[in-house]
Amino acid sequence: MQANLLQLRRFLFARHGLLGARRFRGPEGLMDYIRLCGCIQFDPVDVCGKSHELALLARVEGFSHAMLEELLYKQRRLIDFFDKNMCIMPVEDWPCLEHIRAWYRQNSRSMDKVEAVAEQVLKTVHEKGCVSAAELGLEGRADWYWSGSSLSRVALETLYFRGDLVIHHKSGSIKSYSLASDLLPDGLWDAPCPFSAPTERMTWQVLRRIGAVGALWNRPSDAWLGVDGMKAPQRNEIFTALEKGGRILPVEVEGLSTPLYIKAEEAAQLAAAEKPSAAKKQVRLLAPLDCLMWDRRLIEAVFGFSYRWEIYTPAEKRQYSYYVLPVVYGERFAGRIEPVLDRKSGVLRVRHFWPEEGFRDTPAFRRSLETELERLAAFHGARAVRWEEAE
Repeated sequence: MQANLLQLRRFLFARHGLLGARRFRGPEGLMDYIRLCGCIQFDPVDVCGKSHELALLARVEGFSHAMLEELLYKQRRLIDFFDKNMCIMPVEDWPCLEHIRAWYRQNSRSMDKVEAVAEQVLKTVHEKGCVSAAELGLEGRADWYWSGSSLSRVALETLYFRGDLVIHHKSGSIKSYSLASDLLPDGLWDAPCPFSAPTERMTWQVLRRIGAVGALWNRPSDAWLGVDGMKAPQRNEIFTALEKGGRILPVEVEGLSTPLYIKAEEAAQLAAAEKPSAAKKQVRLLAPLDCLMWDRRLIEAVFGFSYRWEIYTPAEKRQYSYYVLPVVYGERFAGRIEPVLDRKSGVLRVRHFWPEEGFRDTPAFRRSLETELERLAAFHGARAVRWEEAE
């Protein structure tokens, strides 16, 4: 199959629900989008909204904190667990991620200390229904990722990583845990892994990542993070098998030296994207860890948009700023923007907008940008949007 760059851009934006009016609506739309991508990446940093919240806000009409909480911790249709990194995904994917839980059963830090209290912790969690680290109240500390931590936290998180516990709910950054067997649907928490060999599991993950981005190439990519054990030979074997099996299609894209691959069932969508979109141009603000941005080299090759998340870059080396969001408008990236939620004053402060070279900053664009910023402010319950660069 062949496509030009503009066609591929339309295809990617359209399947991600970024062209025209939001096509994903309400809780069912949210579920449809996460199933389309397989998972969305979670991140706790909250400058103007957490990354997974921004990803959903960009696409789902009517999205709210309460909607996600309902699906995660009341209806249990979603679950937070590892995939690419920590992610949110449909709960039915639980058996497919057994390899991650198995790894943590053998490789967690402070295993001796956790094993010494594991039975007691599980008994306490079962008796109380749900427990946070502060409520568990174990004495002592243990080595943990990044730094030492309380034994209560280390024990609960280890048992969560192993699959004995799942998150019952969150209060801000505080997690409360329950037994997986108590919360997951009957027959799911102890369902056997559906893969008989690592290659089967990696094949499932490769298809999942192609679906998350929309199109990927058979080359090293950040999109493959979490596909444990997959090196170039395994990746080549998997791509060949998927293509021969008719599950993915290679796309020769004008101007790119490497073919991209899409899911075979989306070929008609790509073909339809050859025609210009009739949808009204609208601004969308993407999350730094948005699925569409998982392969930033691909985004630069396709859209000419170079994006780097500079949260871990020393201030003196940043080109833009600490937490900057890509701005989509119509069929292109318009630039990047830095909104910061001032919770004390209840104001969404916009520190700067950097337009892409050659982008026409028109009145129509500014109106759409203001509308989207007001939507972001409303999501947080902020009373106003204030541009600081104009002050």
